[in-house]
Amino acid sequence: MNPKLRLRSRLVTFLISPRLRSFRRALAEGARRVTGRPHVLKVFLELDDPYSYLLGSYLSDLESCYDVDIELYLTQALGGPHRPRADMLAVYAEQDCERLARELGVPFLDRGRAPPVEHRRALIELLAKSHGEDHHKEEVLGAINTYWRGDAEGAARLAGGVEPTGRGDKLLAENEQMLRQLGHYNSATIYYAGEWYWGVDRLHYLLARLDQLGAARAGANKTRLASIRQVMQVSLPVAPPGTARELPPLELFFSFRSPYSYLAIERVFSIADAFGLELKLRPVLPMVMRGLPVPRAKLIYITRDAMREAERHGIPFGRFVDPVGAGIERCMGVAAYARGEKREREFVLNAAEGVWARGVDVATDKGMRKITARTGLFWPDAKAAMRNDTWREVVKENRDAMEEAGSWGVPTMRLGDFVVWGQDRDWLLVRHIEELCDTGEGILI
Repeated sequence: MNPKLRLRSRLVTFLISPRLRSFRRALAEGARRVTGRPHVLKVFLELDDPYSYLLGSYLSDLESCYDVDIELYLTQALGGPHRPRADMLAVYAEQDCERLARELGVPFLDRGRAPPVEHRRALIELLAKSHGEDHHKEEVLGAINTYWRGDAEGAARLAGGVEPTGRGDKLLAENEQMLRQLGHYNSATIYYAGEWYWGVDRLHYLLARLDQLGAARAGANKTRLASIRQVMQVSLPVAPPGTARELPPLELFFSFRSPYSYLAIERVFSIADAFGLELKLRPVLPMVMRGLPVPRAKLIYITRDAMREAERHGIPFGRFVDPVGAGIERCMGVAAYARGEKREREFVLNAAEGVWARGVDVATDKGMRKITARTGLFWPDAKAAMRNDTWREVVKENRDAMEEAGSWGVPTMRLGDFVVWGQDRDWLLVRHIEELCDTGEGILI
C-alpha cells in the first residue's frame, strides 16, 4: 500500500476513535467549569438552505429545554469541492426537506410553491443591519421562516425599501470564515465544544451530550425534540406484504470507499428482504476517482459522523485502510465475478466490512484473499477477475443512471421514481414502500 495512504488512514482512525472523543469532551467540559462559561452553541444557518430552516425550527425548543446560550451566525456553505454538484444539491435538498418536514409536522412551502428567491439579497441586507443587536437571532429565524414557507408577501414587506450596501455580503463572508476556522464547511450546523452536528438528523447526539452534562432544565417539556428520533425509527414487516410483489426493483448505488455506503448496505439488504424486493447493487467509483476531490474538513467530519452512526446501529467501524485507487478497481473486478457466482451480496458485505472495520488492505493479494475466502470465491478466478476491466462500462452506466435520477453521491437508493440519498434516509424509503403497500395486505409493525 502507498505509505502516504497508510499514514493518512492511521491518522484518521486515531482522530475518530471514541477514546479520543471522550478525552476531548472531558477537557472541554473541564475548561468550561473552570472558567464558569455557559454551554454555548454556535449555530450556522443559511437563508436559502432548507436544512437550515428545519434546524432553526427547533432552536426555541433547545433554549427552553436546556441551559444553553445560542449564538446564531447567518452564513453560507463553502462552495467548490465542498459542494461538487451544487446545482443538483439545491434541487434535491428542497425535495428531501419537503419529505422531512411532512414527517416532522413542520410547515414547508405552505404559503407558496417556491421560496421568494427574488428577495434573497434584500433579506440578507436587512439581517446584516441588525447584526450585533439583541433581536438579531429572532430576525434571522423569522426571515428564514418566511423564505421557506414560501411567504412572498411577507418577504416583500420585510425587504421593502432595503438598499444594497454590501453589508450583507460582508456578514456572510465573516461568518463563513468563522465556519472555516472552527473546522466545518456546511450550513445547518451546530458547533458545541469541539464537535459538529449537522441538521435535525444529528440533533439527538447533541441532546444526549447535554443530558449527560446535566444541562437539561428541570421539568422541561422535551416532547417535540424527542419526536425527531421517534419519527425516524424504522419498523420492518414481519412478513412481506402481498402487494410488494408488484413493486419495481430496489437499486442501491454505492462506493466501496464510502463509509456511509458501508453503514447502509446491510440495512438496505434487510429492507429488501423484509418486503420481498429484488435488490440491484450498482457500484460507482468514489468521487475522488471521478475527479471530485474531498477536502480535509469534509473527510474528517464524514468519518467522525460515520463513527457515531456506526455506534448507534451497532456496526463495527473505525479500523480501516483507504482503498482508493487500486483497491477500488480490484473490488470492482471481484464484485463482477462474484455476481456471476451468485455471491455478490456476500462479497460486497465482506469487502465493505474488511475495508472499514477490519483494516484489510484490498489493494494487496494478502488482503483481498481474506475477503474472497470469507465469501467462498475461488482465488485463481478472483485474481483473473482483477485483471479484467470489463466492469468499467457497467460502473459508468451506474454513475450515469444515478445522476439522471438526480443524485451525485452515495449511498443513493432508488425505487421506481423515488430517490433518496444518504444512509440516514432508510426510514424515508421504508415509509414510501409502506405507502405503496398500504392495501391491508401483509402485517406491518
